[in-house]
Amino acid sequence: MLTLDLTNAPRWHDLAPGVRVQLRPLTTALMVATRSDPVVEAVPEDASDEERAVAFAKALARRAVLAWDGIGDAAGNPIDPSPEAIDALLDVWPIFEAFQLTYVSKGLLLEQEKNASAPSPNGPSAGATDTAKPARKPARTARRG
Repeated sequence: MLTLDLTNAPRWHDLAPGVRVQLRPLTTALMVATRSDPVVEAVPEDASDEERAVAFAKALARRAVLAWDGIGDAAGNPIDPSPEAIDALLDVWPIFEAFQLTYVSKGLLLEQEKNASAPSPNGPSAGATDTAKPARKPARTARRG
């Protein structure tokens, strides 16, 4: 069953021990805006899937991140989210993976479910076996010499 959260309130997501980000809900509008982001559209056609994923994730995060905790500059001073800081955050591999798993993949799960096979029937034809038989191979004939 698909459950709808009608509040559309931002949520906190833990990305690593001591690091959390507050993100907008992953809505259709947010995904559409990200797909048309100039950085995403500028990805070369011959780019790898990984390069596309990074460009998309960064563009999405720049739109989705509202606040964060546990992120600071080189001196250890807390910093606020900015496009540059968000991109730098997603350059950290474990953070990128956590962002993909806790935020992006949840939105894509519904997309994936649309491509799944329909459930098996539960009526009288459930578990039916195939009754068609393969066609016989034609008989071999002797060659005339």
